[in-house]
Amino acid sequence: MSNELKIGEPVPDFEAPATSGINFKLSDYIGKSNLVIYFYPKDNTPGCTTEGQNFRDHYEEFKKHHTDIFGVSKDSLKSHENFKAKHNFPFELISDESGEICELFGVWQLKKNYGREYMGVVRSTFLIDKKGILRQKWMNVRVKGHVEKVLEAVKELDHEN
Repeated sequence: MSNELKIGEPVPDFEAPATSGINFKLSDYIGKSNLVIYFYPKDNTPGCTTEGQNFRDHYEEFKKHHTDIFGVSKDSLKSHENFKAKHNFPFELISDESGEICELFGVWQLKKNYGREYMGVVRSTFLIDKKGILRQKWMNVRVKGHVEKVLEAVKELDHEN
């Protein structure tokens, strides 16, 4: 398992391809906006779709509090583009086919499902402030009510700044 990112410490810079032809680079957002980076197992699966739709439905509220949202999974850019278009996500999806970003954030873990063990992405969300500091993280997320919790944390962070 990778070194765990700790709350209150800077998140190492990383870059990866994202939807809409964007090359996401963490350092591009320093000094500009807070970031919500959420990791999910797979495009077009029930929990991941619901989570994305919840972020979509609260998107304007996040923007009002100077926060950009990015979803990350190991799916290809092509899969991401289809997923994003199908559900009208107003935010970009980052493709981490190599798994390097999942490793960096410590979300690539051994999972168990119906007695079967396998490596997979643990549904997790990270809140990074404008200075690039990890302010909060949610691991092993349950989709229901999660986006509202993240939004509350974003509002608190916005009041501090």
